[in-house]
Amino acid sequence: MLLFLDVDGPLVPFGAADHAYPVHEGPPVPVVEHPLLTRVDPALGHRLVALGCELVWATTWTNEANAVLAPWLGLPALPVVRWPDEDGPPGPPHWKTRPLVDWAAGRPFVWVDDEIGEADRAWVAVHHPGPALLHRVDHRYGLTEADIRVLEEWLAAR
Repeated sequence: MLLFLDVDGPLVPFGAADHAYPVHEGPPVPVVEHPLLTRVDPALGHRLVALGCELVWATTWTNEANAVLAPWLGLPALPVVRWPDEDGPPGPPHWKTRPLVDWAAGRPFVWVDDEIGEADRAWVAVHHPGPALLHRVDHRYGLTEADIRVLEEWLAAR
């Protein structure tokens, strides 16, 4: 089972006007720290690994996710989805949807992102033969324990 993971929004929360962002301490990273890195809870790495999926970066951070986030989260280097150089057809669905379905190549997958919509779910239902969970995370708070429970329950049912 693949788990496609976006960074901005799901791991790096932004946009919450109703509370201060948490600040987490994590291990040193081998490159210059990203200014928002302390918003990422380093314990999420263990929680994501415990899901038992093949983790794949599905983010515009591309290789920077492995250089900065993987060490912070205690993860090994993960595969990175390479986005097409050319623009796809205008959306909806989201511009990531088609490349992720192509990457999955029929395998079951979970996609965690803050920009998933109903058009993406509908497109995947028609174009992807395997099970897929497209889980939208509230970008204001990032991936929460409630989100992890949704993923665990869906995975347990497979």
